[in-house]
Amino acid sequence: MTTTMRRPAPGTVEVAGRIAAVGYGVAAYVLFLLVFSWAIAFVEGIRITIGDSDLVPRTIDHGGPTVPAAIALLVNVVLLTIFAAQHSVMARAGFKRWWTRIVPVVVERSTYVLAASLCLAALMWWWCPITAELWDVSGTLASSILVAVSLAGWLLVLTTTFLIDHFDLFGLRQVVTNARGRPAPTYRFVTPLWYGIVRHPIYLGFLIAFWVTPTMTTGHLVFAIATIGFIFVGIRLEERDLVRAFGADYVAYRKRVPMLLPALRHRV
Repeated sequence: MTTTMRRPAPGTVEVAGRIAAVGYGVAAYVLFLLVFSWAIAFVEGIRITIGDSDLVPRTIDHGGPTVPAAIALLVNVVLLTIFAAQHSVMARAGFKRWWTRIVPVVVERSTYVLAASLCLAALMWWWCPITAELWDVSGTLASSILVAVSLAGWLLVLTTTFLIDHFDLFGLRQVVTNARGRPAPTYRFVTPLWYGIVRHPIYLGFLIAFWVTPTMTTGHLVFAIATIGFIFVGIRLEERDLVRAFGADYVAYRKRVPMLLPALRHRV
């Protein structure tokens, strides 16, 4: 008796691949939402408890291992460096050209989102608090104002992602478009709302969220300073790619609109 193996029809394989890509993209996006929510709680010092369990067990100043300040600083700098390197390297056009020889183009963005979410989750999980305080205005009116401003920074980040196509930024548009059998999305240079005021409103939102706080500890300060370095390196690399992609349009935009601060007319 002989048996024969039937190969699935090419169309079946293609459909299965598209469905798998959508599932992968959705999973990466859901993980991002969870980690981003945790990041807000982490930075703002929000501890959520359900019964005897801490839904958010660690924040920038609470939880985590108790170690000498020097060790904590070293661990935190390593974690921040890994996160920054992943963000900067994987976002570059040259890396993408190499990476998409291994990872299908349609899930390249979702893979970036997945890697970024895992790196951020690792940073928050292994973060070592350094709790010496530089200032603390908790329990005052100033505290409420500072918390409101910091949350406004997070809101600026979120609303800006929708201005530039939230679902494209986080990889969902690509996998859904592919599943529908449509051509890959094309990009054009636009400057909606906040982008007419500053060139990098997402980075501005993060700076507000990280620096405006009623309690500034040494650990929080290390986190905030590191993000400034990461942001300025990221801006330089990102704008280099944008000039290559959009040419004279972006060059003119860079001359016309400030980088981060609306009142600062110096062009970078």
